Amino acid sequence: MSEFEQWTVDKPWLDIRCSLGEGPFYEKETNSVRFVDIKKKQLHTVSVTEGQSSLKSLEFDVAVTVTCDIEGVDPQDRILIGLKHGLALLDRKTGNYDIIAEFKQPRDERLRSNDGAADPLGNFWLGTMSDFGYDLQPEGSLLYYTSGTLKEVVDGLSIPNSVGWSPDNRTFYFTHSTAREVIAFDYDPATGGVSNKRVFYQHEGPGEPDGFRVDVDGNIWHAVYGESRVLKISPQGKLVGQINLPTRNITCVQFVGTELVITTASDEEGDAKSQENGGAVFRVDVGVAGLDLFKYRA
Repeated sequence: MSEFEQWTVDKPWLDIRCSLGEGPFYEKETNSVRFVDIKKKQLHTVSVTEGQSSLKSLEFDVAVTVTCDIEGVDPQDRILIGLKHGLALLDRKTGNYDIIAEFKQPRDERLRSNDGAADPLGNFWLGTMSDFGYDLQPEGSLLYYTSGTLKEVVDGLSIPNSVGWSPDNRTFYFTHSTAREVIAFDYDPATGGVSNKRVFYQHEGPGEPDGFRVDVDGNIWHAVYGESRVLKISPQGKLVGQINLPTRNITCVQFVGTELVITTASDEEGDAKSQENGGAVFRVDVGVAGLDLFKYRA
């Protein structure tokens, strides 16, 4: 039996104090990392080499929840973003955006987008959930945006979270945080269809699995909100390692080479150390590279 791997991170890379840092995305063209603060309605960009001194931020009129590069488009010009009411194309230079898909007509103010990602075909998967200020209800969905249409794949969700694919693109992973489950589907890379839904990993603990990324060996690196750690889950669904962090509310991760960039949320109820580090962004070398994220194809 192989040894359980552990890493410990004591200090932040970016001491930025996000309210709800989320959605880290590595922008290869500029060697920078983008991430959002959903509650503060901000999009941050930082150079991997220059760090905090290079931090640039955009302010929005609504919550921005996730970002994605667009095939054939310079990400310094335009990217895809998830917003309160749907998906939009963002002009990075002006800060203006154009909505390309809305969740419901008329708009349902109770809902907002959450995490999501482009799939191997360039279509976009996105979750919806109860917005801040409303009681959390199982009214969210996992949606699939293709050919100008939003299609509902899974309904009755409370907090739909990250989506991702195995190295061979044959398995689709999706986290339902409140159920503490990572769900797996068979994925057809020719059609984008999913089938054979099953529980891949059932989390045991007080926290909830949040965002994840997949490495080149097929391991899932999964942030856990409320437990001060990122899990390493094998392709067989077994817990084989963890990263220990100095704050409780870990939200998502992103590979930059063999390093993981880790976003977090504020912590007003933890111990002094967790409160001090809440909302910071961390980095740690885990010795394996991650899979490249797919780009949206307009």
